[in-house]
Amino acid sequence: MPTVSTFYGISIRMFYSDHMPPHFHADYAGYTESIDIRTGKITAGKLPRRAHKMVIEWWDEHRDELMEIWNTQSLDRKIPPLD
Repeated sequence: MPTVSTFYGISIRMFYSDHMPPHFHADYAGYTESIDIRTGKITAGKLPRRAHKMVIEWWDEHRDELMEIWNTQSLDRKIPPLD
């Protein structure tokens, strides 16, 4: 699964031709959650609270880029990390 961003030990990944709704996977310290790109809601799994808050902050800054990657399947594209 290609990684589109990494920050503070969190990896953001997306699959080629993955199922709907448009989503990304966030992995941290053995935990994983999937997040709907359109709404920011968790669709599966759970990260520790602090990691989840950082992922949501990052998602809020990059949701348009994530949607573009989902729509174009350009998973080799990288998105800047959380500052």
